[in-house]
Amino acid sequence: MDFVLGGVAACGACLFTNPLEVVKTRMQLQGELKNRGTYQVYYRNVFHAFYTIGKVDGLAGLQKGLVPGLFYQFFMNGVRLGSYAIIESADYIHTNGRVSAVKTIIAGAAAGVVGAVMGSPVYLDSWLVALSAGMMSSLVVVLAMTPFDVVSTRLYNQPVNHLGKGQLYNGFTDCFSKTLKKEGLTGLYKGLGASYFRLGPHTILSLFFWDELRKLHQKLR
Repeated sequence: MDFVLGGVAACGACLFTNPLEVVKTRMQLQGELKNRGTYQVYYRNVFHAFYTIGKVDGLAGLQKGLVPGLFYQFFMNGVRLGSYAIIESADYIHTNGRVSAVKTIIAGAAAGVVGAVMGSPVYLDSWLVALSAGMMSSLVVVLAMTPFDVVSTRLYNQPVNHLGKGQLYNGFTDCFSKTLKKEGLTGLYKGLGASYFRLGPHTILSLFFWDELRKLHQKLR
């Protein structure tokens, strides 16, 4: 049941934070494989992108990809939170009756990696993304994760090449190197602001909904 409750909680959070996921994706794909200054900038920053997408595509445009996002969140965070609950109930995170910060971090990281691996087929089969997702907790980690997220987004949404056939990228390493070569280091950090603004609310809402659902489940048992 913990897996289901965790998945439902994450889906609830996704309903509120998916617009930032849309913004992040649009910004990451903007000016793909083009030198800086050679393409039209439609989204100047997170807030401008949010406003522009809402104005042009309407409110529905800000919730594009919601259905696969819900599936991804349900499987990834359902397994992540459910796994953590099992570890917690097994009393692993305690030492001499007290919560151990080190064990809690290890348990959270392990549960996060398991959840990301389970959810990655819906998003992208990259162990680097799975590892990054399992370790998400601060701005420092967001900075480390963003380049992999940019590459993952581009691989997942990659168009055909300039000849109208084939694909632009031949795997993760090829996409990473091409992006770095054409767009520089800043190209690997597109959508950073949206990722950071999304992380906090999504984490807080997921844990809040999860805690409330667990309390409700205990009352109904």
